[in-house]
Amino acid sequence: MHEIEGIVERITYFNEENNYTVAKIQRKNKEHLTTIVGHFHALNVGETLKLKGRWVNHSEYGTQFKVESYEISVPATLNGIEKYLSSGLIKGIGPVTAKKIVDMFGLDTLDVIQYNPERLLEVEGIGEKKLKVIVKAYDEQKDIQDVMMFLQSNDVSPTFAVKIYKEYKEKTIEYIKENPYRLADDIFGIGFKTADKIAQKLGIDPASMYRISSGIKYIISQFSNDGHTYVPFEKLINKCCEILEVKQEVIEEALRDLIKKEMVFVQQLDADGKIGIYLAPFYYAEKGVSDRIYKLASLPCRKLEINIEKEIKEIEKETNVKLGIGQKEALKKILDNNVLVITGGPGTGKTTTINSIIKLMEKHNMRVILTAPTGRAAKRMAETSGREAKTIHRLLEYSFSRGEGMSFNKNEDNPLDADVVVVDEVSMVDLILMYNLLKAIRYGTRLVLVGDVDQLPSVGAGSVLNDIIESGCIQTVHLNEIFRQAQESMIVLNAHRINKGEFPLLNIKEKDFFFVQREDPLDILEIIIQLCSVRLPRFNGCHPIDDIQVLTPMRRTVIGVNMLNENLQKALNPPSTHKSEKRYGSVVFREGDKVMQIKNNYNKEVFNGDIGKIIKIDNEESEITVRFPDVDGDRDVIYEPYELEELTLSYAVSVHKSQGSEYPVVVMPISTQHYLMLQRNLLYTAVTRARELVVLIGTKKALAIAVKNNKIAERYSYLSRRIADNFQTGM
Repeated sequence: MHEIEGIVERITYFNEENNYTVAKIQRKNKEHLTTIVGHFHALNVGETLKLKGRWVNHSEYGTQFKVESYEISVPATLNGIEKYLSSGLIKGIGPVTAKKIVDMFGLDTLDVIQYNPERLLEVEGIGEKKLKVIVKAYDEQKDIQDVMMFLQSNDVSPTFAVKIYKEYKEKTIEYIKENPYRLADDIFGIGFKTADKIAQKLGIDPASMYRISSGIKYIISQFSNDGHTYVPFEKLINKCCEILEVKQEVIEEALRDLIKKEMVFVQQLDADGKIGIYLAPFYYAEKGVSDRIYKLASLPCRKLEINIEKEIKEIEKETNVKLGIGQKEALKKILDNNVLVITGGPGTGKTTTINSIIKLMEKHNMRVILTAPTGRAAKRMAETSGREAKTIHRLLEYSFSRGEGMSFNKNEDNPLDADVVVVDEVSMVDLILMYNLLKAIRYGTRLVLVGDVDQLPSVGAGSVLNDIIESGCIQTVHLNEIFRQAQESMIVLNAHRINKGEFPLLNIKEKDFFFVQREDPLDILEIIIQLCSVRLPRFNGCHPIDDIQVLTPMRRTVIGVNMLNENLQKALNPPSTHKSEKRYGSVVFREGDKVMQIKNNYNKEVFNGDIGKIIKIDNEESEITVRFPDVDGDRDVIYEPYELEELTLSYAVSVHKSQGSEYPVVVMPISTQHYLMLQRNLLYTAVTRARELVVLIGTKKALAIAVKNNKIAERYSYLSRRIADNFQTGM
């Protein structure tokens, strides 16, 4: 084992999944930089490291120092102090301010910041307000070092030190020692395995009920992350035995205790005795949705004295639109039903149907509220209807606090003031959100649920729209007629062909659906870059960043999300002296980049799947400003360095993340490399995201596989049965 020390000059590579890092350090009295490799937290340039490890010789990269353990120490040279302060580690100090401070205080700089911070007021550009920011950030950084050392002493890489500290502050180490498993519940990105590793090191018995109970809840939650509302008992037991490595009897004992405490619930699934295990929130939500749907639908409907045939003719005359059979059926059924589902593919007139219902209801003094699950969908709803539309979260007046989590001001005690609530893009609405929406709808209010049941189900748990239709108890109108103007679009026609299992029509002259034959993934990658950067902007004048969206079935592989984003960023937004940059792990964020929010952040009011553009990177203040489109106009959101894990480049996104969005142009690789994800509903969802143009690049074999594969990944849900049982028994 050898020991070396040096200042971090640059980070060459960082893998966010396992923290594997390649960096260059400057050692004292050494002319050349030393390459270090190992598992670190997200290192910052300028940090001084004391490293223990061994020298290795890499066949391609030469001599490297493989790190076994490390400490971050205070930099001791002027260059080191300046690099440390200018790295963005301390909010309020960027490269310019760092140079001014070091020029004034020299080697005493860090002592001044720690013990006499008021002296920083002597530095030009630092006032009282900025001083408070710097002092607070420096104190936090010192505490974070203690947290990292604590985690490292427990054989866990302190990748999540900043997040943990932001959550627990000065009580971080105390809380972790008291209950390490709380990390899996409280900290985004930390799972049971990481928490369990800490617990084991702290001496918690692997067979303790405390550990087993936490493990069971974690495993059920992993199933819910995959869209399931419950887990079949046998699957849960098998998974628990595999992950927790204890006997089945121990798991069953802990499960009985959780059931007794009503932290999990049991549901009999069939007459053969099969049972499903729920986490409490999903049990209450599934039962609540079924109960409230039944009550809403079964109550007598408020009668309207309407000559519907006459009303339909007046709407047609007013809008200059001839309504189809299904659209007229929807207008008739809304008169006699408190709950109505309207479903159909692209070009079948869902928007026209919504607008006709609004006109009909408002004409008879009914207050109509419009809502959708995402900001993009709500904005589109507002634009097409000419009326206000809100996201479901905003409609329900959500609030969020660290201690209590999500809550809604609108609920059964404070319901929505509406006669009719119209919800668009319902296929995206998960079980928990639907339950909260239904709780805020007063009995007697009409509820219209609109969506495309053939699209991918919601990212969150449940398959609500499908389950409601599947129950057979709720009046449902299927819009099947493709209207004349939509028939001219090959996007619309091919979407319906794909949905019926028919091969799409390709490369018809002067149409909007194209296919480029390429087999090698590297060739596909190159064609996508050419299309986005040159060919498509030249072909139809579209903006390469704002108008074109690359969709792909998978994250990894040469033509997966990660590699596509890396290459598209190089082509569409290359480095420039006019653009500031900020590195986070292996990703470089640059002014002008298209980015996506990848988790719900209720404090910032940005949600999983929201796409925006970086408009400013302030390295002095260590802030990135992202502009997101909103229902009420663009909104700027500021991110601090530790929050950058919530952002990812979005020149390319997964098909799942594109739900509820529309883009002028969609470009999509379709290759047998994505064999596992080549499914009909995934291809259908991708194609229906495009308004003006679709370009597929790959092989006809892969395209045929996707079209023929109608096997939809099963989601464990009991909602349709619950609804049917309610109507059968009358509750």
